[in-house]
Amino acid sequence: MTVVPASWQATQHELAGKTILITGAGDGIGKAVAIACARHGAEVLLLGRTEEKLAACYDYIMLEGGRTPGIIPCDLGQVSHDALCDLREELNASVGKLDGLVHSAGLLGDRKAMTQTSSAIWHQVMQVNVNAAFMLTQTMLPLLNEAPEASVLFTSSGVGRKGRAFWGAYAASKFATEGMMQVLADELGNTSNIRVNSINPGAVNTSMRRTAYPAEPPTSNPDPETLTPTWLYLLSSASIGLNGQALSAQ
Repeated sequence: MTVVPASWQATQHELAGKTILITGAGDGIGKAVAIACARHGAEVLLLGRTEEKLAACYDYIMLEGGRTPGIIPCDLGQVSHDALCDLREELNASVGKLDGLVHSAGLLGDRKAMTQTSSAIWHQVMQVNVNAAFMLTQTMLPLLNEAPEASVLFTSSGVGRKGRAFWGAYAASKFATEGMMQVLADELGNTSNIRVNSINPGAVNTSMRRTAYPAEPPTSNPDPETLTPTWLYLLSSASIGLNGQALSAQ
């Protein structure tokens, strides 16, 4: 289901005072969400593999007069639990809390039949899309608990809600993402101030989409910037009480 009420519109200061960590913030949906959050008053922490892309996002936010973002170069394909624990301690010292955690980083892998998918690619996709998301969420929970109310958003996919041929590791990883969201939401729903949901962006004009569908005209799908109200709503106080839901941006 889509989620943003027709009558809702983010105010200029909708996310003022909030600190939000966004993975995959150097490109695509992650970058668009980071810029949108900064425009509405949030301090954004930009986590991604390519420092140059993170720096470009940083520059854009600063040019618009947003709060100074943080840059966190991190390869989720290689990151360890210990390294993320170290990151948590650094963030605890610098920001003290997290009001939002947005999992936008993702790896497509090969679009092949299961019988032709290499185990190396399978493990790589699971590492980025599932294992790293689990480790980052687990290690950041103490900081999320320090916020008056916090929102964790996982990125899902249509093929993570209904399997489709040739989507192999990616589809399986998104089914796992949905399960992880549901379990965590059920665990935290009555015991913490943290709400947990997933968002299926749908078909979006991103580099991942163009890789998956090389013959598709890019203009046939909306740009990431047009979908950011869904993330803004779920990160804002307006969505308090919404927990454990598989949501759609389109």
